[in-house]
Amino acid sequence: MIMLVIGIAGGTGSGKTTVVNKILERLDERQITVIPQDSYYKDNSHLPLEKRQELNFDHPQSIDWELMVDHLLKLKSGYAIEQPIYSYITCTRSAETIHTKPTQIIIVEGILIFTDPPLRNCLDMKIFVDADADDRLSRVISRDIIERGRSVNKVLERYDKTVKPMHLQFIEPTKRYADIIIPQGGHNTVAINMLISTIEQTLLPS
Repeated sequence: MIMLVIGIAGGTGSGKTTVVNKILERLDERQITVIPQDSYYKDNSHLPLEKRQELNFDHPQSIDWELMVDHLLKLKSGYAIEQPIYSYITCTRSAETIHTKPTQIIIVEGILIFTDPPLRNCLDMKIFVDADADDRLSRVISRDIIERGRSVNKVLERYDKTVKPMHLQFIEPTKRYADIIIPQGGHNTVAINMLISTIEQTLLPS
């Protein structure tokens, strides 16, 4: 079986999830496994809740890269993994896991995935989803209020303190590692169609 491991990176709120969903809609979903970077945040259950809520989730040190790379290598070798589940409400890793089997297409998605060299080496195709800062901020506000139970003030404070500076320091520079850059986020239908065609061509038997 030809296996293709695709990395989809980009800033917070850039439209990465939209791109992933468009791929899932167009290709055989049964042959696709999605590995979100967010599942691999380090477990911080040893810290009190107040401290956990102040953690910088936009810094590469917040991710358990070793476990993530280990899981990717196992999937590439044909072995199933127990994918962690992370809660943004409690900022801890759940005791439960998701049993994940290897498939023909593995999509690794997350803001920081291009910052880790061993993880980058696992990727056959690297996609960077680009979007204007204003567009990303509006999406972050909507998502964090609805999905993560945060107030507008908390979201804006976090954006100024961590999201924006971490984007400039760690995420934006990794654009240079991308094989394909998708401007205008998940709304760029032409670029997404080209990406899907490239994936289909790559998986054709030679």
